[in-house]
Amino acid sequence: MILVTGASGQLAQAILHHLKEAGVDAVGGTRTPGDDPRQRLLNFDDPETLDFGGVGTLVIVSAGTAEDDVVIARHESVITAAERSNVQHIIYTSVTDGGDHLGFALAHRWTERRLQQGTVPWTILRNGLYAELIGQLLTPEAGTIKAPFGPGSVAAIARQDLAEAAAVVAQDPQPHAGRTYNLVGTEAISALDVAYELGATYKPGTLADLRSALNTAGLLPFQPAMLLSIHTSVAHGFLDETTEDITQLLGRPPRNPLAVAAAAAQGQ
Repeated sequence: MILVTGASGQLAQAILHHLKEAGVDAVGGTRTPGDDPRQRLLNFDDPETLDFGGVGTLVIVSAGTAEDDVVIARHESVITAAERSNVQHIIYTSVTDGGDHLGFALAHRWTERRLQQGTVPWTILRNGLYAELIGQLLTPEAGTIKAPFGPGSVAAIARQDLAEAAAVVAQDPQPHAGRTYNLVGTEAISALDVAYELGATYKPGTLADLRSALNTAGLLPFQPAMLLSIHTSVAHGFLDETTEDITQLLGRPPRNPLAVAAAAAQGQ
């Protein structure tokens, strides 16, 4: 059986959808399973709920919406529980090769190292930034995009492509054991590209402008720095590397990231 963690989130839901379409026996793990028989109680903050009995392949969708120490403790608990339950393979959704400068990269890299030092065969999927997220960050205001992406571009990728790739690996993980895939787009897109697609103007502000706006947006304390790290990484050329890894796993080219980003920018 395959178990996918974070089943209340969009990526995990999409992975489960692809597995269901393939006729594969899979369940989701979440802290709020309700009455759904295809979901299992799983709370990373409560190790007593981490029972992986009967699970052959575990897909760990990163529990990354917290400070590093919290995320790392959660991932340590789930990996330890998987080892205890004799899970046969772990697939982990990490962050792209070029993402080391992102504010949420440290917990991902720690988790990769923990898997590599552990006892369960593993596959690491280093996911690129979602094209949907890039579109949301580049949503125009009164016809103008102000996000400080500068002249930089990003090898963004649709969430659905990443979900399908995870489902492909989960169905037959053995050939992927010990491998790390850099699942970014096959083309990079810029803020100017998105503006042109939307018929908008691109007039980037500064990082200081963005920080000021984020600090008054009612976000969690660690979130402004994370969002700023995305903008500055794009602006200064750290996220534009492309690969064909996603094409290799899917057996087809990925979705057009510009079209996906533009649709997200329009709230679609």
